[in-house]
Amino acid sequence: MKLNKGILLVLIGASFFGFTPIFAKLGFSYGYSLGQINIVQMIISFVLLWSLALIKRSRFDGLTKKNVLQIMMTGCFVGLTSIFYYGSLQYLPASLAIILLFQFVWIGILLEWIFNKIKPAPITVLSILLILVGVFFSSNILNGEIQGLPLKGIIFGILSAFTYAGFIFFSGKVAVNVNPWIRSSFMATGSTILVLILFIRDIPSVLPLENTLLTTAMGVSLFGAVLPPLFFAAGAPLISGGIANILTSIELPIAIVSASIILSETVTPLQWFGTAIILAAIAFNEVGSNLFRIRRHSNPSTKT
Repeated sequence: MKLNKGILLVLIGASFFGFTPIFAKLGFSYGYSLGQINIVQMIISFVLLWSLALIKRSRFDGLTKKNVLQIMMTGCFVGLTSIFYYGSLQYLPASLAIILLFQFVWIGILLEWIFNKIKPAPITVLSILLILVGVFFSSNILNGEIQGLPLKGIIFGILSAFTYAGFIFFSGKVAVNVNPWIRSSFMATGSTILVLILFIRDIPSVLPLENTLLTTAMGVSLFGAVLPPLFFAAGAPLISGGIANILTSIELPIAIVSASIILSETVTPLQWFGTAIILAAIAFNEVGSNLFRIRRHSNPSTKT
């Protein structure tokens, strides 16, 4: 029963994240800039996360001046991901922007190899190749549609994948003994400070705060920075890490479906085929790696 509950909570959390492109695109359609949307979104996330942490009376145990700075610097990756991802949404269809963001899967494996000297297993290498094949089809290169898209949007999309992979990599290593609510709040503090510095010229244009900007930023904040961590925190401990990683990939089809239905973007069968390959590659990597470890553990002759 706990397993079913954990699966449901993680699925809901990942599904929420899949709706963030809708609100970002909506904000751009209202004429708001990248800076305006990010500023209001980060401030809302900062206020909400700290409010929830204090309401829950979360303890500050384990905090030092050093790891507070480390947590906030890790949070800067969240701010950069938001900037690059929404920046790509300014120029690209939401379906392509989310696919570019999803390259964090193989980039994260690359970071583990570079910094932790963990060489990817053959199964992982094959999964990476499958992901790249999936990207080839889902980007609609064969139909020539990607050629007419601004290079800036594609660069932003790739950068969002690198910064998101960086966030995942470092967040699993920095102050892991600190209460997760306090960690999330300090991360929000770091990302908010970064966004305010980078978009300092846009701060005056935010005030007086218009209802349309508030609504847009609230949607992006809730579905991107507040609700997913809430559901992940509740559901992830009830299931294995591998299953959690597979389940979180549901945000990819959710984002594409919502872009197709709500934003009226055209998604071809070839793009769906590519998306299916990406999802299958992620599942193959997680399940295959786990089966390999179990088999190796149960067979003493394979141990060195």
